[in-house]
Amino acid sequence: MIPIFALCIPMVVVWTKHKQKIAELQLHTTANDTAERAAQYAAQVQKLEDRVRVLERIVTDGGYNVATQIEALRDTRKVEENNSGIPLDLPTKERVQ
Repeated sequence: MIPIFALCIPMVVVWTKHKQKIAELQLHTTANDTAERAAQYAAQVQKLEDRVRVLERIVTDGGYNVATQIEALRDTRKVEENNSGIPLDLPTKERVQ
């Protein structure tokens, strides 16, 4: 019984080292994936911050002009809701002389 136990100890040691090495490789792979995702998120956040800066500049520089354009769009919606105006899909075209 003791010789069998003595022969099993090296196998357990080899198996334990193998499991430890696999765990280290998984940890390394997870760390690399996490770092890559963090870099992608940082780049995406930077792009969004740049877009917000541009939008803030547009709103603060021409605030009155933007408000006028918004009101013009609202007026266009009212015209479309009331079905007023000229339809774009006329069956016959008007002759110009």
